[in-house]
Order: sequence, then C-alpha cells, then structure tokens
Amino acid sequence: MKAVGLIKNLPITDTEALVDLDLPMPVAGANDLLVEVCAVAVNPVDTKVRKSRPATADAPAVLGWDAVGRVRALGPQVQGFAVGDRVWYAGDLTRQGSNAQFQAVDHRIVALAPASLSDAEAAALPLTAITAWELLHDRLRVNRDTRPVSLLVTGAAGGVGSILVQLARQSAHLTVIGTSSDPAGAGGDWLRALGAHHVIDHSQPLAPQVAALQAQGVAPVRHVASLTHTPAHFKDLVELLEPQGQLALIDDFGPGDIDVMALKRKALSLHWELMFTRSLFTTHDIAEQGRLLAEVARKVDAGELRTTLAEVLGPIDAATLRRAHALQETQRQRGKLVLQGF
Repeated sequence: MKAVGLIKNLPITDTEALVDLDLPMPVAGANDLLVEVCAVAVNPVDTKVRKSRPATADAPAVLGWDAVGRVRALGPQVQGFAVGDRVWYAGDLTRQGSNAQFQAVDHRIVALAPASLSDAEAAALPLTAITAWELLHDRLRVNRDTRPVSLLVTGAAGGVGSILVQLARQSAHLTVIGTSSDPAGAGGDWLRALGAHHVIDHSQPLAPQVAALQAQGVAPVRHVASLTHTPAHFKDLVELLEPQGQLALIDDFGPGDIDVMALKRKALSLHWELMFTRSLFTTHDIAEQGRLLAEVARKVDAGELRTTLAEVLGPIDAATLRRAHALQETQRQRGKLVLQGF
C-alpha cells in the first residue's frame, strides 16, 4: 500500500524528512478496525514525533493522528461497526499513523463520522475535538460549578482552541475569553465567529487586559486552558485566576520553566491534558474516546459545532505533507490543514 513516513529525523526543509513508501497492508487485531483512509489532518504532534521518533529504511515510521475513512475489515472482538461504515478517529501514538492507504485502529477510540461533513471537513476535527472535550469536561469540569464565571483560552485561534471555544460557548454560565496575536484583525474575527465573548492580545500582558474586562462587569476567571507558550504567560495566569481556580495546559516545556509553588497561595489546581493517554495505557475507560467522538459528531450534524478546516493542501503524499509540516511549524496556523486522497 502507499504510505508516507520517515526514515531519518531531519528538518522539514530536507526532501527526505518525509518520503513516499510502499508498505505491507496492516492486519486488524482482535479489537481493531481496518480502515481505508480518505482524508487526514496535520497537528503539532506530527512535527514533534517527526523530529524524535526512531526510524530506519527497514523500519519506517508512519505519522498522522487525524483521519476519516471507510471500514474494510473487523477484528473478532469488534462490536458496533460494520464493513463500509464511514468513521473518524485520532489514533494511537504507539501504532503506525494515518498517513497511509490503510490503517488498523482500536474500535474503542473510533466513531461514525458526521454525515453532514465532507471527508476533508471531518478530518480536521477528531484530535482537537477530543483534546478540547477532555480539557473542558475531564480536566476543568467546567459544568460542575454553574455560577457565572469566565474561561480564558490562550492561543485560542489554533486547532484545539477553535473547537474549545465552540464547546465552551454552549455552557450558558461561561464567559469565553480568547487570546490572539491580532484581536482587532482576522484572528479576533475568527474567534468571535466561533463564539468567543471577548478577544485579548497575547502579545501583551494578559492580567491587565483581564482586569479591564472585569472592571466592565465580566465574571471572574475560574478556568484557564493554556494551549501554547505557557511559561511566557504563567505569572499572568496565576495573577488573573480567582482563588481556587483551575489551570489546564497541553504544551511542552522544560523543567523549571514554571514555578508550581506560585499556585499554592490561591490554592489553584494544575491539570495536564494529553488525548493519547487513554490509548497509551489502554485505560479502563478507553471507550470514552469513541463515545465522545460520537457526541461531537451528533453536535456537528445538529449544527452546534462547525469544522475548523482551514485549507485542503492536496493529496496524501510526501511533498504535500512536507509543506503541511512546514506551515504547522510556523506556529501561526489558524484552523486545520487537511490532505485528501492518494
């Protein structure tokens, strides 16, 4: 089968950073679906794994953690799916990814794709939707307290933020504050169209901007979803959070880059989110991922969520994927980049 992968860890400017491959067809395990891949999206995790995962010409690594496709075979323990089903999923870091014509994936982290979206529109959503859902409902538990409060989302115009803002806006007690590098321009327009009540500038100190909003009557910030550059904003986030508030984050940084003791005086809680945790450890609740994707699909088909597709770059081949990785590495990508067909 056709696939795209890496055999060396190289900068994306090198033409061998990602290469076209011809690989054996995967075999579905007991809990697996064998999926014929129709469309994939590119995420920050793709670029991180490309730089670090061991790979050789004899053992290439196939990346890709967002896919829409058709079920072609079922493992013996699979329930709830049939050959021909159109499905979507974000996959598993421990297995070969979706940048291939066929992929074997655990059915418990898969759901039927939204009927109202094209393959490209749907492929933009799984990984970011899972991350956003788990941030809001499993980590921050935003609906546990229904008094009026605010949620601040840093880096809100990116893939995760673009879904998180939409999901958060559906909680009537939440005021959603997003950050952007151009709150008065295209970034701000994008976030307000997704449902953000207010947009502030993350190139400037955040605490004074939040204080100005609160002086106008905006509810206190109970929750923060820090999606990027957490060390740069950390002191401001501690300052602007109300006592006993919650800070959730997803980005990577080095030891000592944040001072967790700064959280103690306000009794602030810190939550890490990694949407791969359930599949990495085959947790007791691994099937929650499939269930939440089914609920996201329902919301999409009901018109409650919109795709965050930014652009379909072209077919699933090495040249197009290298371009997608290069754009992702700018860290200024708004919405999602998708590739479709082989």
